[in-house]
Amino acid sequence: MGGKTFDIYLNNNVYWSNVPAATWEFKVGGYQVLKKWLSYRDKKVLGREITKDEAREFTHMVRRLAALVLMGPRLDANYISLTDQTYMWPPLS
Repeated sequence: MGGKTFDIYLNNNVYWSNVPAATWEFKVGGYQVLKKWLSYRDKKVLGREITKDEAREFTHMVRRLAALVLMGPRLDANYISLTDQTYMWPPLS
């Protein structure tokens, strides 16, 4: 993936280092996936600190999204090749 990375801080005690920029900026439905997930784990929202399991899950999410970002060009190419080969059904009368 290379390139720019970010250190993502949840609070003074919890952060993730070297999250690839393309992974941090990955959006679904116009929302940054990782940023949105963390916003729901803010102490002000939950009324408690993030758990170790939640922090570990975020790490796993970063890794899965990084893999998707890396596979993106091949997935896009595969989709285009498949849509070029689809059967066009005649219109119903």
